[in-house]
Amino acid sequence: MDIATIFGLIGSIAVLVYLMLDGGGFSTFYNFHPVAVVFIGSFTVTFIRFGFKEFFGALRAAGGIFKTTKFKPDQFIQQAVEIADAARKGGLLSLEGKEIENDFMKKGVQLLIDGHDHEIVKSMLSKEMLLTLERHMWAQKMFRAVADVAPAMGMIGTLIGLVLMMGNMSDPKSIGPAMSIALLATLYGAVLANMVCYPIADKLELRSNQERLAKSLVIDALSGIQAGQNPRVIEENLKSYLPSRARDKAEKAA
Repeated sequence: MDIATIFGLIGSIAVLVYLMLDGGGFSTFYNFHPVAVVFIGSFTVTFIRFGFKEFFGALRAAGGIFKTTKFKPDQFIQQAVEIADAARKGGLLSLEGKEIENDFMKKGVQLLIDGHDHEIVKSMLSKEMLLTLERHMWAQKMFRAVADVAPAMGMIGTLIGLVLMMGNMSDPKSIGPAMSIALLATLYGAVLANMVCYPIADKLELRSNQERLAKSLVIDALSGIQAGQNPRVIEENLKSYLPSRARDKAEKAA
C-alpha cells in the first residue's frame, strides 16, 4: 500500500470531519440539492466529454494510486546485468527459462531468445510502452476534466441558490435555506476538484512517469544485451536512470 496516499486521504478527511463537527454537525453541511448539482452534474458533463468506457476505465486506474510502485531502478539494473552476463557466457538461448519477475522485461527477453532483429524488438517494446502510457493519459484527462467541471457546477448551484433567495426575499425563513444551498454548492465543487480529482490525476501522472522510466530502462538494457555489450558497460549506461545520490551510493558500494 502507498502510505503517502493513505495518510493524505485520512488526513484530509479528518480535517473536514473535525471542522464539520466543530461547526454544528454533519447535518449543517449536507443538502441534497447542491450534492445533485455538483456531483451528479459533474459526472454527467464528463460523460459528454468522454464516455462510459473511458470513465470506468479511469476509475479502475484510480485504484492504482493506493499501490506502491514496483519500479526500483537499482533492482532492475542488477537483474539486467545478470541477464547480460548469462547471455554473454552462454548465448541468448541460455536465457530460456530464466526467472524474471517483471513482465515487460520477460517479454523482451523472450523476443531476444526467439531471434528477432534489434529494430523489431525495440519497435515492439516501444509501441507497447507508448500504448500503456496513452491509456494512463486518458485516465488523467478524465479526472482533470471532472476537477475542471466541479467548481463550475458549484457556481451554477450557487447561482441557483441566490436566485431562490432573491425570489423569496419577502419570506425571511426562506433566505437561510437558499443561502445554504448557494454556499454548500461552492464548497462541494471545491472539495471534489481540489481534494479528490486533482490529487488522483497527479498521482496517476506520477505512476505513468515511473512506468515510462521503468520500460525505457528495460528497452535500453535489452538493446545492450542483444548488441553483446559487456555487462559492466550496460550497468554504467543504466546507472543514468538512478538519482545522483543513489548513483554515488552504488559506485561507493562497487
